[in-house]
This record gives sequence, structure tokens and C-alpha cells, in this order.
Amino acid sequence: MSQGIEKKVVVITGPSSGLGEATARHLAERGAIVVLGARRADRIEALASELTAKGHKAKAVQTDVTERNQVKHLVDSAVREFGRIDVMLNNAGLMPLAPLERLKIDEWDRMIDVNIKGVLYGVAAALPHMKTQKSGHIINVSSVCGHVVDPGATVYCATKHAVRALSEGLRKEVKPYNIRTTIISPGAVSAELLEHISEKDIQAGTREFVSKIAVSADTFARTVAFAVNEPDDVDINEILFRPTAQPV
Repeated sequence: MSQGIEKKVVVITGPSSGLGEATARHLAERGAIVVLGARRADRIEALASELTAKGHKAKAVQTDVTERNQVKHLVDSAVREFGRIDVMLNNAGLMPLAPLERLKIDEWDRMIDVNIKGVLYGVAAALPHMKTQKSGHIINVSSVCGHVVDPGATVYCATKHAVRALSEGLRKEVKPYNIRTTIISPGAVSAELLEHISEKDIQAGTREFVSKIAVSADTFARTVAFAVNEPDDVDINEILFRPTAQPV
């Protein structure tokens, strides 16, 4: 029975900023091999170079999670170079909030592509390798909004509810292969998500609320590390956390 983070190969989507970036640093500092997949190649290459310069193992692969073949390439590259994949962290996400009546249909489509299909593509890329290994850990990122629905966040909430549903189904299906699954649902965390809000009045109000209560992205990173660090016979299935000051 194994336990710990050291030497585990961890593939992370969306590590070019915020939660993913903090998690890549946190896990690398604890001895994990981190493979970084995001659209902004310059950012993940800089992060990989920074981590490598500190003596850690890191690899950057430019990846758009809405493209199934790119996500497969990300995971296959990790397995080719490091021999296995121990953890798949499906972290990439978008949060362009707006009331339904504003009909931001292109933003709805983009959220579905990134927040739902991007997670499914990550599962599809990692699962064959983990089945062969008879081990692995898939971590999907939902949100407090996957537990409650706020006006103005309806489609975002729907995508995060979907992540929880597909993750629970995944949990039940992968038991024969000794694969663990975790849903992590953060509350208000300092991240770039607010930059995705195109409606300036919504963005200003949300930014004001979040700025008063948000916890750092390191909080999320520590939560991931907790789930990964548990021994193989312990399956941490769901973690929901909020800032202490967050009422909903």
C-alpha cells in the first residue's frame, strides 16, 4: 500500500494561473512530477522552467481542453516520458457569469465545452492508462456552485452540478480497477475566474464580494495534496470548502 505525493506523476489542466498554478507548485515542492496542460504555452513553460530550476520535475504541454486529441496528447506525453500517470487533475474552468435573460449563448457554449466536456476529455485520456495500471486517482473540480444555484450564475452552476454527477458515476464505475476519484468544490478563492465575466456590472459586483472574503489559491492546493496523500485504500470522494466568511 502506497501513500504520499513524492514521485507521483500528476497531470494538471489549467495550471497557467490561479488554482492550477498554485497546485503545481505545491505538489512539485513535495516531490511530485507535474505535467502542465494549458492554452497559454508561455505561462506553463515559464512555470515548468521555474520548477525545474529548483530541482523539481515538470513538463509543459500546450493543451486546449476543448480539443479531445490535445488532452489525449497531454496525458500520453506524460506516460511516455515518466512511465505512468498517478493523478489526473481536471482543473481547467471558466466562469463568465450573467443572468439568463442577457442571452450570452456563446458563453454558455464555451462553459459547456470547458467545464463539462473538458473534464470528460481528461477522464477519457487518463482512464485507459489507469485501468492498465490498476491504479490512479482522478480529481475533478466542481464548485460551491455545484451545490447551490445563485441567480446570475445559472449556467455556470449547471456545469458544476454536472461535474459532480459525472464524477459520482465515475466513482462507481472504476472500483474494479482500484482507481480513486475526488470532487473538490471550492468557494471564493483568489483566481483569474473573475476575468472571464464579460458583463462589467456583474464583474464589478462579484469582484467586490470576492475581494472581501476570498482565501488564497494555496488553500485549494493544500486540499488537493490532502486527497492525493492518503494511502491507496482511502478514497476521499468529495471535499467542499468555503472561506469562513462566505455565507452561501
